[in-house]
Amino acid sequence: MMVIGIDPGLARLGYGVIRVDRGTAVPVCYGCLETRAGTRPGERLLEISTGLSSLFDRYPPDALAVEKLFFSKNITSAMGVSEVRGIVLLAAEQRGIPVTEYTPNQVKQAVTGSGRADKAQVQQMITRLLRLDEVPQPDDAADALSIALCHIHVMR
Repeated sequence: MMVIGIDPGLARLGYGVIRVDRGTAVPVCYGCLETRAGTRPGERLLEISTGLSSLFDRYPPDALAVEKLFFSKNITSAMGVSEVRGIVLLAAEQRGIPVTEYTPNQVKQAVTGSGRADKAQVQQMITRLLRLDEVPQPDDAADALSIALCHIHVMR
């Protein structure tokens, strides 16, 4: 089974691809799709859509796990993230990929055992659980891996 975790963002969308091989989570790849500030919003969304299509072509997922937009103090930022989430959900629906959404607390709970874990604790657990040599960078990619791993744990 192949799971892709997505940490949606307009400037930087994090992704993490994990394959489950005989009950073991194996990291395949992780990174970010980045768009430039100052670019027209529609153009940025098109870049994200194109990047997601390439990602899905290269690593056809059996499931997609996406972080829910939980709360934001900056309404402008929240709107951009909402638009990106729409692109992600549409791209998955067009390919028949099932999508499950998780709150940040659900991800923390699944990965560390505590919904109150901080970002550093989650990153350290991801590094250990996926047997990585170092903490994944940037943070958005690490977050996406944790979202994918959360989905794998919940599905078990």
